[in-house]
Amino acid sequence: MGCCGSSFLTETHPEKENQQNQHNQNPPFNHPTPSGGSDPAGAALGGVPPFSEFSLSDLRAATNNFSSDFIVSESGEKAPNLVYKGRLQNRRWIAVKKFTKMAWPDPKQFAEEAWGVGKLRHRRLANLIGYCCDGDERLLVAEYMPNDTLAKHLFHWENQTIEWAMRLRVALYIAEALEYCSTEGRPLYHDLNAYRVLFDEDGDPRLSCFGLMKNSRDGKSYSTNLAYTPPEYLRNGRVTPESVVFSFGTVLLDLLSGKHIPPSHALDMIRGKSILLLMDSHLEGNFSTEEATAVIGLASRCLQYEPRERPNPKNLVATLSPLNTKPDAPSYVMLGIPKHEEAPPTPQHPLSPMGEACSRMDLTAIHQILVMTHYRDDEGTNELSFQEWTQQMRDMLEARKRGDFAFRDKDFKTAIDCYSQFIDVGTMISPTVYARRSLCYLLCDQPDAALRDAMQAQCVNPEWPTAFYMQAVALAKLDMHKDAADMLNEAAGLEEKRQKGGR
Repeated sequence: MGCCGSSFLTETHPEKENQQNQHNQNPPFNHPTPSGGSDPAGAALGGVPPFSEFSLSDLRAATNNFSSDFIVSESGEKAPNLVYKGRLQNRRWIAVKKFTKMAWPDPKQFAEEAWGVGKLRHRRLANLIGYCCDGDERLLVAEYMPNDTLAKHLFHWENQTIEWAMRLRVALYIAEALEYCSTEGRPLYHDLNAYRVLFDEDGDPRLSCFGLMKNSRDGKSYSTNLAYTPPEYLRNGRVTPESVVFSFGTVLLDLLSGKHIPPSHALDMIRGKSILLLMDSHLEGNFSTEEATAVIGLASRCLQYEPRERPNPKNLVATLSPLNTKPDAPSYVMLGIPKHEEAPPTPQHPLSPMGEACSRMDLTAIHQILVMTHYRDDEGTNELSFQEWTQQMRDMLEARKRGDFAFRDKDFKTAIDCYSQFIDVGTMISPTVYARRSLCYLLCDQPDAALRDAMQAQCVNPEWPTAFYMQAVALAKLDMHKDAADMLNEAAGLEEKRQKGGR
């Protein structure tokens, strides 16, 4: 309960921050920290964290010790190469993929490969943000995509099928991802299929970065279904850039037909000019025949037996770009899903005037309540003998008195100084002083310091609702809204418990 052992403290500890910054500047095996890279789609990626190494304990905590409840559905992966959903201490959602040691026996090679993929940054990728190599554990960490896979929306939909314009957008965006990877020296993608295409919080399709790892050691560079495997891979077991284009052709068939069609069968249908038979009946004819013909023609070229006869990623983008006829339509609308927004939970307990003021983040109202409450809630927190009433004690209480006058008069900087003198002596501990100084810090735009004081108030008086309320406001100021809502609810629960106890 509460934040005395809060993850927030461990995340903002200056020494740990400095160590982390040094680690990011000096990654293992002398790899440079990834830069933003070029972005042919012109996208800014300010929200993507830099690539870094994670500890195994961090990832265990994020995934509830790799609980089966956290396994991502429709990942297309089989054990042991499972993908888990997780949440870090800073509330960021992540996807964690586990490999076996057998897949990557050399930890240095695994780390080097991960750092290579981690350099990539593009809005068409579910970007890799870190890795963990601890003992026999081999793990990759990527951005989490909350809206399932292309396979889910295309083959296992419940409410509506993907409309034609959205299918064209998927094809274009994945082609752009492949072009970017090729431009950045990462042209090989292992087992490109409908499970590797993920949808982000806005419903935009992204290509999973996990397929960019050279994971051929585990024997799963391609699906076990030979009908969808590039013919040259069957001959020599090697992945080439042309093999990736063949796989892209099979994804185009999926988008056209809404089901798995073996490439050889699809090519026979195309040669027989049975184009309409190839199209997904669930579209109910709501597509442009001209656009469908262009996509079918592109798929046919991608699926050529001879690798040299297939188009390159740049050609894919050039062919698909003119077909993007609804550039301004939000993807989540075309996908038929609500926009993914994580709303804070509704409070489970009725709120007092203090709770209402904190939920509104009304610092003026909080100030008025703290002034009126005075030191009523400090009862029992200090038991002083007569001998302790020294000159130092009188000086300390005088500092608190000056702080109270400044607090009442809204001279918050002076109040901070005076309350700090009182706290630094340490003879007398007052949760109210911590709460008041916390509010002063909030009013001086210092939410980090405000949170620390509110947490100290809780440590002094673990059942005091005001300490939790002040934490809620500070967390909200730090944009940690889910934690703030949880703390607000906890404070209201404590307040309700007090009222039932007659206090």
